Amino acid sequence: MSGSDESSPPTREQVLAFLEERPGAGAKRDIARALKVPPEHRAELRRILAELEAEGALTRTAKRAFAASDMPPPTGIVVFDRLDAEGDLFGRASGRDGVYGPAILFAGAAGRTRAAALGVGDRALCRIERGGDGVWRAKVIKKIDSEPSTSTVGVFRANRHGGMVEPTSRKDRFDYIVERADAAGAADGDLVRISVISGKGYGPRRARVIEVVGRADDPRAASLIAMHRHGVPDEFPAEVLAEAKAATAAEAPREDLTGLPLITIDPEDARDHDDAVFAEPSAAGGWRVIVAIADVSAYVRYGSALDREAYRRGNSTYFPDRVSPMLPESLSADRCSLREGEVRETMAVEMLLAADGSKRSHRFIRGRMRSAAKFSYGEAQAAIDGRPSDRARPLLERVLKPLWAAWRTADAARQRRAPLDLDLPERVVRLGEDGLIATIGVRERLEAHRLIEEFMILANVCAAETLEARRSPQVYRVHEEPSDEKIVALGKFLSTIDLSWAKGQKVTPDRFNRVLAETRGGENEHLVNEMVLRTQAQARYAPDNLGHFGLNLLKYAHFTSPIRRYSDLIIHRALIRALDLGPDGATDQELASLEERAEHVSMTERRSMAAEREATERYLAIFLADKVGAQFEGRISGVTRAGLFVKLRETGADGFVPAARISDEFWEHDEAHAALVARRSGRRYEMGMPVEVRLTEATPLTGGLLFAILTPPKPARRDLPPPRPGNRGGGVRQKRAADGGGLPPGIRRGKSGSKSGGKGAPGKGPTGKGSAGRGRSRGRG
Repeated sequence: MSGSDESSPPTREQVLAFLEERPGAGAKRDIARALKVPPEHRAELRRILAELEAEGALTRTAKRAFAASDMPPPTGIVVFDRLDAEGDLFGRASGRDGVYGPAILFAGAAGRTRAAALGVGDRALCRIERGGDGVWRAKVIKKIDSEPSTSTVGVFRANRHGGMVEPTSRKDRFDYIVERADAAGAADGDLVRISVISGKGYGPRRARVIEVVGRADDPRAASLIAMHRHGVPDEFPAEVLAEAKAATAAEAPREDLTGLPLITIDPEDARDHDDAVFAEPSAAGGWRVIVAIADVSAYVRYGSALDREAYRRGNSTYFPDRVSPMLPESLSADRCSLREGEVRETMAVEMLLAADGSKRSHRFIRGRMRSAAKFSYGEAQAAIDGRPSDRARPLLERVLKPLWAAWRTADAARQRRAPLDLDLPERVVRLGEDGLIATIGVRERLEAHRLIEEFMILANVCAAETLEARRSPQVYRVHEEPSDEKIVALGKFLSTIDLSWAKGQKVTPDRFNRVLAETRGGENEHLVNEMVLRTQAQARYAPDNLGHFGLNLLKYAHFTSPIRRYSDLIIHRALIRALDLGPDGATDQELASLEERAEHVSMTERRSMAAEREATERYLAIFLADKVGAQFEGRISGVTRAGLFVKLRETGADGFVPAARISDEFWEHDEAHAALVARRSGRRYEMGMPVEVRLTEATPLTGGLLFAILTPPKPARRDLPPPRPGNRGGGVRQKRAADGGGLPPGIRRGKSGSKSGGKGAPGKGPTGKGSAGRGRSRGRG
């Protein structure tokens, strides 16, 4: 475009036209050069830019750069901040003072790279363009944050000017100022969700209250905070509730399974029963096993309001005091639930197992069933162990014992397959009627759990095999083998404890199992278990079959939990279409969007896991708040340059020991050996080391715990070179306790100037929570 006459200053129209024509060239110097603004008129250009910014026509994208407020740049940072009614992810361009411009639709990856699974609160560098339909779309070049920056939730503290908000996130170190006009009626002690108005850099940070979500003094506030921080949906829209209440099963040919004594085996407090099992000897030898699953797809039709809301949620999310279900209770706990004695629609798979446990054949059935009994894991196990209840006794010989015999046959095949055998105890927090913690423990691992887990895995394999054989698109549950970098790091670590990891050999689950078996019962058992866990990739959903490393399976999908996982609903619809089992199978539109859907349900799963973990941490901090000064046994679960993360033995609570407060030595992070080493003496604290700690601070609002370590460090290792002056991965020198020096970014400053405890980076399970076994929140298989 033509510049201004060199004898006259630039005009507003010229500036706006230039930025519309070249949105990526918004630096003040670029504007001046393009418009040929002479030095004597630069002040006028600055005045125009400031005026347009004040009017809202321009947005400042950097200290000396601008963009039209209604037009995102061709390449820039996008903050994804909402899901629409269809479950699509939208964001807006990010400038220096916040987001601006029109809504931008997430459209996958730029180029051939696989897009990171993004969710609400994520930021990414994107290529942005406007389609022929007028919709702006963002293709991700690179995800910016290693963790999503989720919604800001805090406690409102009223004052005469309005109030302050104390954030619940340990990453937020300072409070927010809220003017009276921006308080939205919040009262002192309310839990609120806020929108940040200003405050990057130095100076006070201002915010506006968006929503009052509860009271901070409510014992159940821990779950509310986690839900709103991570964007876990709470209430169902009225339209969805009405549709669920009126939903009827789709008409389809169905096989009558009501004569089979199928039973459900679930946690004692389960309300949604989405699977039932039956086994009997087969005529050809071996076993006939039937796994019957709730036929959710018969009620939840693709594209309906009910389906859109289920997709938006992605899965059910479980907290100690509540559940955020994927489906309304009129379906999840009633018409879709396989309740005892009631006829229900089902998608079942019949499997014929050989005497050695290998699968001979299978077929899928769309039918009707009637559950013969509802058992808890404990009740079913007690019956097998010779202590049947009055309810279980009539079914012991003809139902329960054949199930166990069939499982032992299938388990023999599982052992030959040799899936990854990590010890991952599941912590259980139970609340009393007052909303406070009543008990904390580790969920007991019974044969009944393993039975259901193995039958669900077999059913999931059948689903993946059938769809592949029919050449149907599907969403696989994939777990890739560890990266070369992680394998090299593990090999180096194992060599420090006199264990070998041969280079060049194929990486298999059984190789990991041999290492785990070699250390079982020894002093390095917990350390090696933790390091092997950290070597694994995280399981996810994908439209391409990448195999499942942890389960050692070539083909795997999620089929068995459609009440609480949308991924399973996708598989059900694909099977109905591929096998011509009714009119309500997958549509062309649904199958064409599987890549996007796989990314979305991967995101919602991670979101739920983070929210569940965070809520539990807050409950534990509440439980321990009156025990400050008490001593506890624990184990070092993480080592960083800033200090040690310790997991308590009795409660499983995680807390932090700052390196700066351990002793008067300079502590260095020896990353290769997962240890914190004193520079002068060489003494060391190592990952997995049992320790005794004293609780020095508990902050229920953030879930943070701070410990002082009481156990002396291990002596220097003579087989390693002595510590050298300088940096071996970072170190921290002791500072005054009041200074709080050396704390990691996850520890936020409290009002008294002390710090609130942070948490360690959570270990990633080899299959994602519940992807191999049955985690309560993620379902079976």
